[in-house]
Amino acid sequence: MYNILIAAGWPVWPLLITSIVGLAILIERAWFLQAKRITPSHLLDGAIQLANSKALTSTNATQTTQALADAAPLGQILAAALVEKAKGSGEEKIIESMQEAANNVSLLLDRYMGALATIATIAPLLGLFGTVVGMIEIFGSQQGGSTNPQQLAHGISIALYNTAFGLLIAIPAYTGWRALKSMAERRQHECEVAAKKLLRHLNA
Repeated sequence: MYNILIAAGWPVWPLLITSIVGLAILIERAWFLQAKRITPSHLLDGAIQLANSKALTSTNATQTTQALADAAPLGQILAAALVEKAKGSGEEKIIESMQEAANNVSLLLDRYMGALATIATIAPLLGLFGTVVGMIEIFGSQQGGSTNPQQLAHGISIALYNTAFGLLIAIPAYTGWRALKSMAERRQHECEVAAKKLLRHLNA
């Protein structure tokens, strides 16, 4: 592997850094976006039980729902609804508060997605840059009517390896971005469904 990196030349190092960052994002997002961490099934039941209990009053609503809000991102949305309900707010105010919390949750779900999409976009460009550097090496090997075989081989290695590395990074990064985006959208939908169920219960 070390010999390949040496043959690829210095343009491969930005690609390596990009690949490490992209892999870290893929692992972190795949771990974070699991349903058990965003929308655990017991949260909605807990919110409904809390709404039915007499422990939730306007004076202690925030403290009482704090554990719910800290449990998972979905809990923040449900807790926002319970706090407004305890204050005696109407349906419109409850929905507004839930929407505000949902926007914050949406930011959590989409975190680092832009960076991953950027990596998928720039990796082929970095590979192309390495290809150009390799071509310059190739042309540089042909001076004075003679060809330097070592410099020619080195230029070809730089061009081919960087092109390959760029594509090797871009394809998984783009595929992972699409998969993670789908997971984030699924978690958002689950949050919406749970929020609507709680809202119906509060207004029943």
